[in-house]
Amino acid sequence: MSSVPPQPVPPLSQTLSRYLRALEPLVTPPELEESREGVQELSKRGGLGERLQRSLEKRAQRTHNWVSDWWQHTAYLESRLPLPVHSNPAMALPQQDYSNWKGQLGFAAKLIAGVLDFKAKIDNHTLVVEYLRGRPLCMDQYRQIFSSCRVPGPKHDHVMHFAGVRRPPTHITVVRNFQFFQLEVYNSDGSPLTVDQIHSQLLRIRSQSWKTDKEPMGILTSEHRNTWGQAYNTLLRDRINRESVRAIERGIFTVCLDAPVMRMSEERYTSRMAAQMLHGGGTYSNSGNRWFDKTLQFIVGEDGACGLIYEQATAEGPPIATIVDHVLDYCQAPPFVRCIFHIPLYRQTLNWYFVVNFLFIYLFSISCSLINDLDISCFTFREFGKNFPKKYKLSPDSFIQVALQLAYYRMYGCLCSTCESASLRMFRGGRTDIIRSATNEALRFVEVMEDPQAGAEMKLALLKEAIEAHSTYTEQALQGQAIDRHLLGLKLQAIEEGLSVPEIFMDTSYAVATHWKLHTGQVSARTDCVMCFGPMVPDGYAVCYNPLPEHINFSVSAFNCCAETNAEKLAGSLEQALRDLRELVLPRED
Repeated sequence: MSSVPPQPVPPLSQTLSRYLRALEPLVTPPELEESREGVQELSKRGGLGERLQRSLEKRAQRTHNWVSDWWQHTAYLESRLPLPVHSNPAMALPQQDYSNWKGQLGFAAKLIAGVLDFKAKIDNHTLVVEYLRGRPLCMDQYRQIFSSCRVPGPKHDHVMHFAGVRRPPTHITVVRNFQFFQLEVYNSDGSPLTVDQIHSQLLRIRSQSWKTDKEPMGILTSEHRNTWGQAYNTLLRDRINRESVRAIERGIFTVCLDAPVMRMSEERYTSRMAAQMLHGGGTYSNSGNRWFDKTLQFIVGEDGACGLIYEQATAEGPPIATIVDHVLDYCQAPPFVRCIFHIPLYRQTLNWYFVVNFLFIYLFSISCSLINDLDISCFTFREFGKNFPKKYKLSPDSFIQVALQLAYYRMYGCLCSTCESASLRMFRGGRTDIIRSATNEALRFVEVMEDPQAGAEMKLALLKEAIEAHSTYTEQALQGQAIDRHLLGLKLQAIEEGLSVPEIFMDTSYAVATHWKLHTGQVSARTDCVMCFGPMVPDGYAVCYNPLPEHINFSVSAFNCCAETNAEKLAGSLEQALRDLRELVLPRED
C-alpha cells in the first residue's frame, strides 16, 4: 500500500476568508454582513477560533486522520434516514447479452471470480498504487470494502470489519427469491473457486430457491435506521436469526440474483434500471433480495440488467469504479484454471425464525412510499465527451459543472449551494471534501449568458473565468485546502471541548450554504456505466456523471414529494446547457 502524508489542517484565516467568498453568490447582503461579523469574532487574536485551531492541529498529530472519523460519523453513521436512495449509491452497468437464467448464472459465476481475483491483489499486496496528478493515493479504502457491514444502533450505527481477524471469512452471500445462501468460495488449499466451480454451486442454489413465497427479510434493512435497529435487536434474540445475520455481515460481499423486471420503453429503460439498482423496485420486485447494510452488493438480473449498490460509510465511488472496471475486464476473458480439489459444500439457506410480523405491514408501505418518491432520469449525452473541452484546454469536469450551474439558473433564476465530492486520498486515511461550484464567477457567467444584449466574446471570456475558478477550487480541495471539512472540525472540536459553538454556525448564511440543493459527483470509469444516488435535501437534486472520451453518462434524481423539482426537466436543461457551452467554445468563422 502507498505511503502518503497526513492530511493538513488548513490555516484558520484562509478558511474563514474563503468561506465568506463562497457565501457571496448565495445569500443576501444583510445575511452576508451578519456572517462577516461572526467571522471577525472567530478571528480575534487569542479568541475561540485560535483555541479550536490549536486543538485541531494537536488532533492531527495524534490521529491517523484528524477529520475522517468525524466525517464518517456525522455524514453517515449518525444519519437516521433509510440507506436506499438517501445514502447508498448504486451503479448501473451496461446491459448484458443474455435474457434467461442460464445466462444470469454464467455471468454471475464470472463476476464472482473476477471480484475474488481483485481481492487477491489486496490480500497479496500486489494492488498497483493509484496516482492523481502525479501523487500517490492512499489505498486504505480497498481493505475496508470486503468482509464489512454497517450495523444499526439506537443513536448511531457502526461498521464491522472482519477481513483483518485471525480467521477471515471465506464465504460470500448469494440471494435469490428473498432467500439467502452462504457460499464458500475458496478451496481447501486456499485458492479461490474457478468459474466452473462457482457456476456449479449457483446451479445448486437455484434448485434450492425456486419458491417465491418467502418473507423478504432483506427489506427490513431499507427502513429508517431506528425502526430497523429495533427489528435488528428483535431478530438477534433468536439463535437461528443471529447466525443468519452474522453470516451476511461477515461475508466477503453479496450477490443478488434478481428476477426479471417488466420492460419499459427504451427511452426510460436506463432510468428504470438505475432505480432498480438503488432500491430493488419494492416489496413485490427485488428489494427483498438486498441487505442494504452490506458494504458491497453486486446485482445480476435474469433479464441482463446488472449493477451494484454499496454502503458508503466505508468507501467512496472511485475505488468501487476501479473494482468494476477490473471485474468486467475479467468477465470478458476469464483465465482457464483447472482445479483438482473437491468442490466445497455450500451452507443451506440461511434460515429465519419469523418473529417480526408486526413490522411487515408497516415496512411494506414505507418501502413503497420511498420508492414512489424517487424521481430519476438517466441519459447519455452523445454530442461530445471529455475530449471536446480537453481539445480547447478546458477541464472536462469544470466544463460540466459550469453547465450544471447554467442549467439550474435557467430553471430557478438563481444559483444554489452545490457540492461536488473531491477525493482526499492524497493523504493518509483521507475521504472527501467539497468543491463548491456555485462561485461568483459562475454567477457572472450565467447572468451574462441569459442576457440577449451580451456578445459572444464576453460570454466566452466569462465562461473561461468560471471554468478556471472551479478548476482552482478543485486543486485547493485536492490539496486539503477546501473549507467544509475544516469548518466541520472547528464545530465538532468546540462541542467536544464543551465550548460554545461559534456564531457563524448558527446564522442564516451557514444554513443556506450547507443546504445542498445540487449534490453532484464525477465517478469516472472506463466502463460505459453511470453511478446514481439520491438528493441530500427534499427540495434538491443529485447529479452524477461519467465523462467518457466521446459521450457523457448522466443520472439526475429528485423527489416527487417536492413540487418544485423535476429530474427530467433538469436533465433537459443540462443537455441544452452543454450544447450552448459547446457553441460558445467552437471557433467562429469570420
